[in-house]
Amino acid sequence: MRARRVIISGRVQGVGYRDWMAGEAARLGVQGWVRNRRDDTVEALVAGEEAAVQALLSACRRGPLLALVIDITEEFADPPAEPGFLRLPTR
Repeated sequence: MRARRVIISGRVQGVGYRDWMAGEAARLGVQGWVRNRRDDTVEALVAGEEAAVQALLSACRRGPLLALVIDITEEFADPPAEPGFLRLPTR
């Protein structure tokens, strides 16, 4: 299982990005979590089969209809402790 922590910047809050990402993750069988950050970015931990993780990250570059993704930074991370894909509170 490959895991990555990503920070997504642009117009990504107030546009349904977290709900959209949770739906995409469930569809692809990716585990992890997503949350808003106080600096107006979205942070996520995504883990799963490499092809599924790459498919999710590719979709995240487009985002939901009203989003405007400017940048995504990613780094390798430890897999999540809990199964499923969670929406966490803002941090």
